[in-house]
Amino acid sequence: MGANPQKYVLTRFLAAFFMIAWHTVTLGHAQGLGTVDGTKQFQGFNLQGYSDEGDKAWDVNGETADILGSEIKIKNVIANTYGEEEMNVTADTGTINQDSGDMVLEKDVVITSKRGVQLMTDSLNWSRENDLVKTDDEVMITDTGMTVTGKGMEAKPGLKTARINEEVHVMVDTEPEREHKETNTVVTITCDGPMFIDQANGKATFEDNVVAYQEGRTLKADRMEVYFNVEVNEIEKLICIGNVEMLQGDNKSFAQKAVYNAKDQTVQLSGRPKLIMVTEGEGAITATRN
Repeated sequence: MGANPQKYVLTRFLAAFFMIAWHTVTLGHAQGLGTVDGTKQFQGFNLQGYSDEGDKAWDVNGETADILGSEIKIKNVIANTYGEEEMNVTADTGTINQDSGDMVLEKDVVITSKRGVQLMTDSLNWSRENDLVKTDDEVMITDTGMTVTGKGMEAKPGLKTARINEEVHVMVDTEPEREHKETNTVVTITCDGPMFIDQANGKATFEDNVVAYQEGRTLKADRMEVYFNVEVNEIEKLICIGNVEMLQGDNKSFAQKAVYNAKDQTVQLSGRPKLIMVTEGEGAITATRN
């Protein structure tokens, strides 16, 4: 159903922003507004973090900040990461625990990469000790030729794994740079969820009521596993498991398992395969095999 999707955006996002060493934290330019019930209040707040080599790794800026002990609550957050993966992060509010390094971002959270990829949600929680990024809210990820939406997300940036919990909807243009297209190159995949992304092993898994559609072709299954060639950024193999249906016009195929090989563009059916082919003027031709 196509190849060369922009994959792994989610784990690249989270690894870039949240896998930052909080080794040195310095309070930059800030104007003190006073102290209320032990809470220090600042205007024009700035935090900076540095790597082991002493290079600036990130900064966090805010319109105002309330500091109580090790907890910093920031209003109108603007944060940046530097280095190999540069990111900009904005949110209405943010809370940083200086002791643990944990962070909570809330309301209109937007993470934008240098090349324009965006992740949008209403809240994002990061536990540094557990290497866990989590939200229960709706998530949208956009890239050139790709949109991913779903509800609820968990990710472990250090392991390069991520999970979107439910209501998963993925749209991928397999030829995003091609301007004049004779056919529709957009592939849509939906599932009730979850969807798992394993960047290290080049694998994405869709579960529960999976439906893939492109240009009059529909593929349904209980589970779909997509395997990628990480080096060339292309689909190598697609495995559908459980109640597999392949529909193209009036032609239908049924099986318990289907394996699509992208290199030679072949499909192998197993588990009581059944094919129903319709030819014009001759009616239906049905073939079954145990």
